[in-house]
Amino acid sequence: MSRITRRRWGAIAPGPAGVLATGTAVTLAVAGTVPAQGATTTANDAVSATRKIKCDPKTGGKLFYDPPSASKKYNEKFRKSAALPKLGSYIPQGVGTWWNWSGSKNLLLVAMYHPGKRSLIVGIDPATNKVVGDVAIAPTHAGGITTAYGWAFVQGSKHGIRKYKLSTLAKKMKQSGTPYLKATGSERKVYWASFLTSYGDSLFAGRFNAKGRGKMYRYKIKSNGTLTTMKGAWEIPTKTQGLLVTKRHFIYSTSAGNENLSNLYVVRRGQRDLDKAKLTCFRAPSMSEGITDFGGYAYLGFESGSYAYRNKPDTKNVISNLHRAKISSLIRLL
Repeated sequence: MSRITRRRWGAIAPGPAGVLATGTAVTLAVAGTVPAQGATTTANDAVSATRKIKCDPKTGGKLFYDPPSASKKYNEKFRKSAALPKLGSYIPQGVGTWWNWSGSKNLLLVAMYHPGKRSLIVGIDPATNKVVGDVAIAPTHAGGITTAYGWAFVQGSKHGIRKYKLSTLAKKMKQSGTPYLKATGSERKVYWASFLTSYGDSLFAGRFNAKGRGKMYRYKIKSNGTLTTMKGAWEIPTKTQGLLVTKRHFIYSTSAGNENLSNLYVVRRGQRDLDKAKLTCFRAPSMSEGITDFGGYAYLGFESGSYAYRNKPDTKNVISNLHRAKISSLIRLL
């Protein structure tokens, strides 16, 4: 089906995750759940959603991606970046950053999956937007990927985080073809690992919840790659797919359904309860996934351009590139 035909007959979605098409706010709630081994239960585990959060639906600005427009704020802040590779066979999920992977060179990492097949870690040079290489890993949904202390951490099972030695991953990334890389040891069982990222000596991982707000925990990273659960949970937006962490802010990528727009939340750190936190939210193109930082920019990935969704008539936006925005411009929206 041609893109023109698909647009002509494509269904119009009622609205993005968490808000109605008119921009009316929706109140969402979910009961607290018990963390997996290693997590600590506290009073903060009980999720109570009472505040109505509006995600700005105002459209406008210059469109640089497959229509329709997500929002004026998104169009003004973001621009097209590197093309996502292998979309004919794999679905992108987690996005991370690998600083100084080869000398002073850096990489953006994209974790990708195909049901029933091995998953991939793809390296993209942010200086050239060229693919450097890719490495196969054991099958996983690959909802998150990050690097710290000589390790790459990748979602394994829903409650598990795998680790891979960066020195070995670098050797494999430079080889021709798609070499296989085995994880080091057994995966670390956590509360949930739908998405994950890191900041400093901490790894953050949490649960995608389609029916209400979810939770995430912080894990202290040791030099040998072990993770120590820190007390207390953070309440996170409904349908969180990815997270970028700065010294003072959380930036969440949230989405669900190819027919719906996504939402981006910028939240001031300090309050674990979203009802008490200072935040802002605005619409983004459909099927946003992982988000990472590099060089002062936020890089956002999408799964809508993959073989699984790009030809569906109700896919709202078909996007095959990373998008990037200055992190400072997003924080100033607060």
